[in-house]
Amino acid sequence: MRGRSLIGPVALVAALTAAPVGARALDDTKYPDWAGQWRRVGGIQWDPSKPLGRAQQPPLTPEYQAIFEASLADQARGGQGNWFPCRPAGMPRLMTAVFPMEIIILPNITYILFEQNLPRRIYTDGRAWPNNIEPTFSGYSIGTWVDDDRDGRYDALEVDTRNMKGWRAFEISGLPLHQDNETVVKERISLDKADRDILHDEITTIDNALTRPWTVTKTYRRHANPVWLEYDCADDQHVAIGKENYFLSADGLLMPSKKDQAPPDLKYFSQSRK
Repeated sequence: MRGRSLIGPVALVAALTAAPVGARALDDTKYPDWAGQWRRVGGIQWDPSKPLGRAQQPPLTPEYQAIFEASLADQARGGQGNWFPCRPAGMPRLMTAVFPMEIIILPNITYILFEQNLPRRIYTDGRAWPNNIEPTFSGYSIGTWVDDDRDGRYDALEVDTRNMKGWRAFEISGLPLHQDNETVVKERISLDKADRDILHDEITTIDNALTRPWTVTKTYRRHANPVWLEYDCADDQHVAIGKENYFLSADGLLMPSKKDQAPPDLKYFSQSRK
């Protein structure tokens, strides 16, 4: 359930834009204008040009095509398949922008803020890849600003994201990424040349569940004077236990989410014996 609080995004933006002592000020003439609220154009499927699910025609290996088919079959029975509500979306699905997003550009880092997820950080200070850091759903992103026409103002941000953890999926159909979590996501984010209120993100996913790199383009439209809402997944009535998804009823009791679903294992609970 989406609440009506405006505090979260506003406070976070204020904190991010309050530069610490010693930080370099942003040169507005050098960086593109990506301010405002960005909302996705199209649906929540991975490739916006094709329908959700099997019609995506994903280039999956036979093993992962079978996992995908099993997910679709489970959803047809009322289950969740490979998609569990309230689990972090992770990369690359984060950039579907299921809920609106905002982009904050600073000289050494670019933040992408979402109503639903934790901020995404793209480091643009020329750093090398770190060693032995804890993987996250959103991964570790290093970006490079590009001035295509050499006019002194950057036109695009090219991003390389690695070090992700799972389970992750491209979309709610359960379209899977490989469980080895060796995913590499490459992006090119830029404004539309004809309409400065349109933003494009060309995303190429390199993953061992795929037979080849898979490239799609996400498009977002800028909305002036936006209202920011708050999404709190704790309000969701779905409960994931192990590999099963259950539902919390109005009277606070655990319910099956699909026909003939077995109850969770109760071995850690005392049970009365007749």
